[in-house]
Amino acid sequence: MPRTIAVGLDGSPESRAAARWAAREAALRGAVVKLVHVWQPVPEPMAQAPLVGAETQQHWTERIPREAAEGLALSHPGVEVSTEQRGGRPAEVLAEVADEAELLVLGSRALSGIGGYLVGSVGQAVVARTEVPVVVVRAGEQAVDEHLKDPVGIPSAATAFRPVVLGLDTGSPAEEVLAFAFEEAQRRAARLTVVQGWNLPASYAYTMAGGYDPREDLARAQAGALTEVLLPWRKKYPDVEVDELSRLGSPASHLIDASHDASLVVVGRRVRRGPFGVHIGAVTHAVMHHATAPVAVVAHH
Repeated sequence: MPRTIAVGLDGSPESRAAARWAAREAALRGAVVKLVHVWQPVPEPMAQAPLVGAETQQHWTERIPREAAEGLALSHPGVEVSTEQRGGRPAEVLAEVADEAELLVLGSRALSGIGGYLVGSVGQAVVARTEVPVVVVRAGEQAVDEHLKDPVGIPSAATAFRPVVLGLDTGSPAEEVLAFAFEEAQRRAARLTVVQGWNLPASYAYTMAGGYDPREDLARAQAGALTEVLLPWRKKYPDVEVDELSRLGSPASHLIDASHDASLVVVGRRVRRGPFGVHIGAVTHAVMHHATAPVAVVAHH
C-alpha cells in the first residue's frame, strides 16, 4: 500500500494551499496525495431550493476535488493524486481519514494584520483527535516561501530550504516529535533549529532578595539539558546541522519569532483525554494560531 498524504479539501484558498504543500511534501517523501472532500447532506427543506438543492450540491462536491487534482497534476506531474468524497461531519470524517494516512494536511485562514493562522473549530478538533501528524497551512503559502532568497535577494524555489524549527521541552522530550523534525530537516537538506523557552522558578524573588541572581546559572543548566537531549539525535542524523536556542521567556513567543525564517515549524501534542475531552496544549495552540510558516503538530504519548 503506497504511503499517503491526505488533504482536507473544501475549495477555499486555504485548502488549495494545503493541497499544493502536500504535493511538494509527497515529492520529498515519495508518497501519493489523497484529496478528500467532505460534504454534509443538505437538510430536506433546503434540498428543495433551486440554488442549494441536491443537484447543485452534487455539482460542487464533484467539481472541487476534480479541479484541485487537475491543478496538482499540471504543477507536480511526478506526484500521484487521487480524490475521494465522504459525507458526514467534517471533523469526524477528517479524523478518520487521518488514521488511514501517514500525514494529514489542512488549510487555515490567515489573521489580517497579524500574519498568522486562525485555526477554526474543525481544524482544532481534528488536531486534538488524531494521533497522526497534522500540518496546518495558511492561504497564500507558496514554494518560494519555504526557501532562502537567491544571492540578489529575489525569492526562489531553486535555493536551499529555510530551517525546520522544532519546539522542545527538555523536561519531557518526545521521541515522535524529535524523529519527525529530524526527518523533515533531512528530507529538505535544511538546518534544524531547536528552540527551548524557559521561565524563572517561583523562588526567584527570594533568591534575588538574598543577593543572588540565578539567571546565569539557570541559563547554563537549561542549555546543557538541551545539548544532552539532542546528542543522540545528532549522532543518528549526522547530515542534519542543528542550531540550539535556549532562551528565557515564553516558548510560544520564541517559536512564533523563529517561524518568520522557517520552512516548517514542528510542535508536539501530548495525547491525553480528560473528563472534558481532548486537549491541544497552550504552546501548540498559540503556535498554530500565530506562526507564519506551516505548522506540523505531532501527537505523542
